[in-house]
Amino acid sequence: MERGVVMKSDIINSVDRALEILLTIYENNREMGISELSEQLGIYKSTVFRTLKTMEERGFVRQNPTTKNYWFGTRIYAIGLSIREKMHLQDVIAPYTRRLYEQCHEIVNVSILENSIGDFHQSIIIHKEFGDKNLLFVNQPLGSSTPCYCSSVGKCLLAYTKGLDFSIYKTKPMERFNERTINSYESLMESLEDVKRKGYALDDEEREIGLTCIGAPIIGRDGSAVAAISVSGPTSRMNDGHIDEKIEMVVKTAWEISKEFR
Repeated sequence: MERGVVMKSDIINSVDRALEILLTIYENNREMGISELSEQLGIYKSTVFRTLKTMEERGFVRQNPTTKNYWFGTRIYAIGLSIREKMHLQDVIAPYTRRLYEQCHEIVNVSILENSIGDFHQSIIIHKEFGDKNLLFVNQPLGSSTPCYCSSVGKCLLAYTKGLDFSIYKTKPMERFNERTINSYESLMESLEDVKRKGYALDDEEREIGLTCIGAPIIGRDGSAVAAISVSGPTSRMNDGHIDEKIEMVVKTAWEISKEFR
């Protein structure tokens, strides 16, 4: 057999079905249910169900708790971002984050949402800007994650991402990092409503005493958050009488980046 020629016997049917489902959802450009996928692909509903559940466990699809239909999961988005990064995604974001850093001289992070089944949502840092004076301060590396309920970017992602399931916060105790950390479902929902009203979120030492963060959502064309941006620094510097100006800078930058995703 020649190199590069794929024989029918080399095809793994279960993998082929999973890819067909992903491609069908992509081509329809909307959430799809088990019955509809079964009809379009000519596959038994039970097979579609098992395939979707397998992909959901790995984060490739997620089920809308309201409609029960399926859409792409955060793993697909993360892979897409990785590919786009190789295609100069950094060139799109970097001018905005660099300008924001030069305006406030504090650490700038851009994060995305990771929705792990059976666990709390996490925010993952995909891009950052910082300078020499930030090296001795808390400076999480690229790829690091933080529970969303106790970070400014995390609360923005929770507040502005459509179709999230918050039931985990009712059934599983949230770790309390200090007395300022949100640790109840009711407090979290109240905080997220506040974020929606204001258009930004604050982490006022909720994760780390002495650290204050301002976050704002980056909104895609469907009105849902694709990422969030934050400025982080020592509380003594962040609350220096100019915090309202910093909030305005972060919100403006998030809005400008949002336009790139539409």
